[in-house]
Amino acid sequence: MYFAALLARTEDGWEASDTELDDVETLSDLADLAREASPDEDTVLVLIEQEDGWFGVVRVDGEEDPRIYVSDAAAAARSSYGEILLTDELLGREPDDDVPDLDALDLDGTEDGEPDDEDADGGPSTASGESVPHGPVGDAQVLEDLGVTEKELRSMTEDAVSEIAEALGASEVLETVR
Repeated sequence: MYFAALLARTEDGWEASDTELDDVETLSDLADLAREASPDEDTVLVLIEQEDGWFGVVRVDGEEDPRIYVSDAAAAARSSYGEILLTDELLGREPDDDVPDLDALDLDGTEDGEPDDEDADGGPSTASGESVPHGPVGDAQVLEDLGVTEKELRSMTEDAVSEIAEALGASEVLETVR
């Protein structure tokens, strides 16, 4: 089960709204959705949580590029919402703009049966075959100036969205949309 919410910082404190991610296909779409939540270009946090799996924080400050933290990249890679956050840049790899030609394809027989989406060490892999790391990726200091240290963020697990909201003083407004 997923939960996603927007927390927009205003002059009066935090405002929360739940958000539907069904129409969001890219990180750019998600950033635009966040920017719509704050007409004054204040800080907006997109908090996404998959129960017992992973959580992600996307921070949008005005027109700046989004800052992203994902608690477990391998778990998020198996999720359609997680795939939105796991950009090439976040995973530290070069964008794969080239479509491989037929001579470059590894036709090992798996293309006719079940997809072979596990790499040699058992972790998920991307369409280009690159492994996604187990554990956190991204900007672990994304909430540092808001009172959530890198160490605290990395130690959050099951109810991370509520823990983040509590640390920000926004737990009451978050509960109204939960």
